[in-house]
Amino acid sequence: MTLQELTQLASLGEGANLEFKRKVPKPARIAKEIIAFANTSGGRLLLGVDDDGSIVGVRDVEEEEYALRNALEGYSEPVVSFTVERVPIAHRRDVIVVSVPESREKPHFLTSPDNGARTAYLRANDKSVEASREALRLMSTSEEVDTATFEFGEKELMLMRYLDDYGKITVKQFARIANISRRKASSTLVSLARANILRLHVDAQHDYFMLAYEL
Repeated sequence: MTLQELTQLASLGEGANLEFKRKVPKPARIAKEIIAFANTSGGRLLLGVDDDGSIVGVRDVEEEEYALRNALEGYSEPVVSFTVERVPIAHRRDVIVVSVPESREKPHFLTSPDNGARTAYLRANDKSVEASREALRLMSTSEEVDTATFEFGEKELMLMRYLDDYGKITVKQFARIANISRRKASSTLVSLARANILRLHVDAQHDYFMLAYEL
C-alpha cells in the first residue's frame, strides 16, 4: 500500500471494516477488535492512525507487531489469522496495516488468562460488540444454512405479519407477541435465519431480525 492509498483509506473514517489505533493498546483490547473483524466480514486495523484519521505512525514497528501477535496468541481462541503491511510515512515512522479476513473458524473468542472466561465479539458499524446468543448459534451452524428447512405454523405466520408491518423484530418482541418463552423465540428466529428466510442484524443495543429477501 502506498502512502497516498493509506491517506485515502484513513479519510474514510472508522466503520464496520476499518479501525484506527495510535499504537497497540492493552492485549485484551486489541484482541477484541481483531476477533470482531474475524467473526464478522473481515476488516483492517491501522496502527499509527488517530481516531480522527490523522496519520502519525509508530516508531518501533517490530515492538508493535510483537505486542499484536502476543495479544492474539494469548487472548484469542482459536487464534485469529491476519497479515501485516508496513507503510513508511516519515523517517523511522510507519503505519502498520493489519488485514483480517472473515474467518472460516468462527466463532473466535476473547479469552481471559485469569479465569478462562470466553466472550465472542462482532462488528456493529464502528464498534466491536459482544455477540448475542443468536449470533453465536448462527456462527456455529453457518455451514448448515443452505440445507436448513422450516415448517411454518401459526406463530411463524404471526411473525411474518409483524415483519410486514414493522420491518424488523427482536427476540424479546417476538416472545411477547407470540406469548412464548425467550428461548423458544430465539430458537425459532435462528431456525428461520438458517433457512435464509430471515437475516440477523448485529446492533450495539439489541440485535434484530429482518426478512432476508428485503435486503
